[in-house]
Amino acid sequence: KRKKKERKERKLINMAERTVKRSWVEYDTNTQFPIQNLPYGVFEHPTSKVATIGVAIGDQILDLSALNKNGLLPASTNGTLGSKTLNDFMSLPPSVWKETRARITSLLEENGSSDLHDNSDLRKSSLIPQSSVQMLLPATIGDYTDFYSSREHATNVGIMFRGKDNALQPNWLHLPVGYHGRSSTVVISGTDVHRPMGQLTPDDATPPSLGVCRLFDFELEVACFLGGPSNSLGDRIPIEKAEDRIFGIVIMNDWSARDIQRWEYVPLGPFTAKNFATTISPWIVTLEALEPFKVQGPDQSTPPVLDYLRDSKPGGYDLHLSVELETQKGGRKVVSETNFKGMYWSMKQQLTHHSVTGCVMRAGDLLGSGTVSGKEDTSLGSMLEISWKGTRSVKMEGSEEERKFLADGDKVTMRGEC
Repeated sequence: KRKKKERKERKLINMAERTVKRSWVEYDTNTQFPIQNLPYGVFEHPTSKVATIGVAIGDQILDLSALNKNGLLPASTNGTLGSKTLNDFMSLPPSVWKETRARITSLLEENGSSDLHDNSDLRKSSLIPQSSVQMLLPATIGDYTDFYSSREHATNVGIMFRGKDNALQPNWLHLPVGYHGRSSTVVISGTDVHRPMGQLTPDDATPPSLGVCRLFDFELEVACFLGGPSNSLGDRIPIEKAEDRIFGIVIMNDWSARDIQRWEYVPLGPFTAKNFATTISPWIVTLEALEPFKVQGPDQSTPPVLDYLRDSKPGGYDLHLSVELETQKGGRKVVSETNFKGMYWSMKQQLTHHSVTGCVMRAGDLLGSGTVSGKEDTSLGSMLEISWKGTRSVKMEGSEEERKFLADGDKVTMRGEC
């Protein structure tokens, strides 16, 4: 009953916001980009062909470089929204993010500032159809770290490879487990991904051979981009200040070569099985936009987390996620529906632990959540789990095909909605 009440209250909050805030920009009521969202992204301008920062509103993009040139953005942005990436803007304090979001909202709001609406030339030139542009990576990613924060996913994988009695490693409930990935192969949504090669062996007793990955997989994740001024070398980021260093989130697919991974991951974890491609969505949704959907995460009292990771405020988000597969022959299937709120370790805890050594965290760094899986068979975030290590098949709809892992030409679509 309590959970139903909480869901109802969150829906009422969202409905109330949509009632109060309306934009003069026309868009479908079911759009993913209402005025309450306003995510940041970078696109190739259709005329100048220059990388340009924008905000999504309905099916349009508001060109922030145009607003910057015309003096419509806060002076505190220091012209950073006229740059080719979001790094400089993200490195500014959260107070500037908040001020800028308020100003953009006012410019687009029905009863807000008339500075943009009443300037017909600027209005026409600064609103660009999303369908007419090529989206680019929103930031130059300096460092990329991937975590392993879903208890359900970690348990499932542990059962498959180590057995039920040794599913979770002794450290898992005490710290957010992670590893450093390759920022050079993070790509934007829509980029074709190749099937990698690597060392393969059917079992530990057989010598390996070089071959093409056969067990190709997706991993449904949410990743956060860091922002704010960097901490100095040796300075930790306390849990109380961690949220001020998180600029916003994207959906992430951390592609995986399971047969390569099985052979190479001992003793240091993933390597070439994960370094060939990681896909992110083009729009960064800010934490301020997600505030109405913030929720308390899972209980962490047994065992109790150490004091530096204990968070007195909610750190989860009620974010519904789904994965759909589409084959070259027209088969389709929604293979996963889950929720980000079930993650055991929050983004704040991941960042706090990452910096506990005094590691420098910079604007543009990317932190992946790890595979998002739930308790039900329909809420698993990877084909490894869905097929349970290849022992069961997924029947596609619209064709007679089946899948245990991904085939050449398959299209993977991940969606997230609050």
